[in-house]
Amino acid sequence: MKYSFGVDLGGTTIKIGFFEAGGQLLDAWEIPTRTEDNGSHILSDIADAVKAKLDELGVDDDDVKGIGLGVPGPVGTDGTIYKCVNLGWGVFNVEHELSRLTGMPVKAGNDANVAALGEMWQGGGKGYRDIIMVTLGTGVGGGIIIDGRIAAGVNGASGEIGHMPIAEPEDEPDTCGCGKRGCLEQYVSANGVVRVTKKFLSEHPEIKTVLKNDDTLTCKDIFDAAKAGDEAALLMTDRLYRTLGRALAAIACVVNTDIFVIGGGVSKAGQMLIDGTQKYFRQYAFHASRDTKFALATLGNNAGIYGGAGLLL
Repeated sequence: MKYSFGVDLGGTTIKIGFFEAGGQLLDAWEIPTRTEDNGSHILSDIADAVKAKLDELGVDDDDVKGIGLGVPGPVGTDGTIYKCVNLGWGVFNVEHELSRLTGMPVKAGNDANVAALGEMWQGGGKGYRDIIMVTLGTGVGGGIIIDGRIAAGVNGASGEIGHMPIAEPEDEPDTCGCGKRGCLEQYVSANGVVRVTKKFLSEHPEIKTVLKNDDTLTCKDIFDAAKAGDEAALLMTDRLYRTLGRALAAIACVVNTDIFVIGGGVSKAGQMLIDGTQKYFRQYAFHASRDTKFALATLGNNAGIYGGAGLLL
């Protein structure tokens, strides 16, 4: 079998990649995610897109190993989805259903775990068999790969590092998206960094800074100001590094990984994010884990489709 499909299912768009067996991306495109009617059209739309691409390229079904699918929700080892709220999906076996629609084998996993597999296979974690990927975006996600395989957990909830409790609830008035208080996501996501910075600026009006405490403030603004030497921005980015470094040191006590691969929008800060986080990681980590490597993710928005193909290949 010469080919496979990798699919990254998002709340707005579905990214699809067509790969040859060695991992070369031959084609990639997107289709809209139709969430109306509780997402009942999504899998049939994927099936139609896959069949149309095979017809366009003149590729026989027998030459395709199958479809690998990343889903924005917990996925069990048997392919059962345990609700995807953003898609309107309940509990059902997505592998069986998409296979029925396409006639092809299907493997599915949580989208963050699948993206981590993609980074291990062809991205920032290439060359390693044990990696933890951390995605710092609007929220915080994670993926755990052990000995080259996704460690999904019983209900597919492994790698939900954004919801690690790192602060006492009474110290945190705002609620995380998961409904709890004191989650890691509230401090190191793009939104979290902005929230913490606004709070700091309100409490310290005496500090001179270029940062504006209003609705226009972004995480990028904070990093740009830190690069320019702004005092408040340097304090806020240092707080991010400390919080993230400490959280990853705790994770390393449980999963003794080769490398942490950092992705997501916040990772566009580049090497300063890696260096700052690694400094605090080494300070807090158990001695046997202090030399764990850190790297930036390299596949960007294509990590999910690479990981989908990697599920099969």
